[in-house]
Amino acid sequence: MTFSSFRKGLKTGLETTWDLGKIIFPVTLIVTLLQHSPVLPWIINLISPFMGLIGLPGDAAIPLVLGNLLNLYAAIGAILSIEFTVKEVFIIAVMLSFSHNLLVESSVAVKSGVRLSVVLTVRIGLALLSAVMIHLLWPGGGEVAKYGFVPVADAPPEGLIAIFLTGLEKAGIGVLQLAMIVIPLMIGIQVLKDLKWLDLFSKWMAPVTRAFGMKENTSLTLTAGLIFGLAMGAGVLLQSIREDGVSKKDTTLAFIFLVACHAIIEDTLIFIPLGIPVLPLFIIRFLTAILLTLIIGTVWTKVEMMNGKEMSYGR
Repeated sequence: MTFSSFRKGLKTGLETTWDLGKIIFPVTLIVTLLQHSPVLPWIINLISPFMGLIGLPGDAAIPLVLGNLLNLYAAIGAILSIEFTVKEVFIIAVMLSFSHNLLVESSVAVKSGVRLSVVLTVRIGLALLSAVMIHLLWPGGGEVAKYGFVPVADAPPEGLIAIFLTGLEKAGIGVLQLAMIVIPLMIGIQVLKDLKWLDLFSKWMAPVTRAFGMKENTSLTLTAGLIFGLAMGAGVLLQSIREDGVSKKDTTLAFIFLVACHAIIEDTLIFIPLGIPVLPLFIIRFLTAILLTLIIGTVWTKVEMMNGKEMSYGR
């Protein structure tokens, strides 16, 4: 590894961390403050009556709201404090796999040039559709879920200053965790670029990206998002947009895939202690991402071809 590769990768990593940190820090702080205000209980009470439509009791609104506004770990903490059946926990897990940490991850996607309406429609739509289908098609899972462990809950902060300091701490840790992954990742990517290994990787992934209707330069984004998560995928994509000129179409298709199926290993494994079958959860997310991206990519390409023909006829 040459010093110039390290220096350029470090610079890119710091720039990406700064770009994403400007989103993650304030959103995390605001959501933490809302968590200790009357707003969150109000939202939970508002949606509780609608839980029955997707086969869930009213109490399921608590982990769903926490998961969507905060993260999966907050949702799991809430699930562990409530008695659910295996089917109910599985429905919640599938919904949260598609739709969690909405404020941060959707803001990151918008930063990459994807429309907010597209991100929210895909994530919330997949969550609701999957819940209804599981509710209607799975007759089993009526036994009470047996949780593998019960974590020790932290004492909630008391007072405005304590709550604000807690929010600052969570926001700062969030940005630090982002930097610990993004900066080494960007350095590694720069080294691979300089060694021409990324060109080889893109060629290997070419059949996959072409099937999705995308160009080869989106392959790294898909891989990073699939393994590390949506924010990490956005970090790689921001770099690709700057340096390789990833098109708006490829950016949108990449995020459609990633909002359905990102950080698939971590986000699947953390549900194991809840006593639900995680292999079906993995398969549902992966196949949904593939099918949805294939369908939208194919339709988009055909529309482009039709528009191209219309333009040529009009000349």
